Amino acid sequence: MAIAEVSVVPIGTGSTSISEIVARAVKVVESSGLYYELTPMGTIIEGSLDEIFEVVKKMHESCFVEGVARVLSHVRIDDRRDKRVRAEEKVISVKEKLGNMEDPGP
Repeated sequence: MAIAEVSVVPIGTGSTSISEIVARAVKVVESSGLYYELTPMGTIIEGSLDEIFEVVKKMHESCFVEGVARVLSHVRIDDRRDKRVRAEEKVISVKEKLGNMEDPGP
């Protein structure tokens, strides 16, 4: 299973607000049935590489439905094959290690 972080950025919308167009892209993920987590800077998606690539393409294309002429999409993929790891487990692992560290002070 892979974990991807996806961010779609519609360009030239005539407004500084892009949340309505981004919401359409997130609807694509929602309807895919894949686990996802919306963050302030992107969307985390878990699934097979094929599933993720299919959803990313649909997210990208969904922005053009709104009449946008240009879309910039960023995709980062963590594809670990030695064991199955979920996004939540990665966060828990780091938080556990933070609890074991001494405060370095000022």
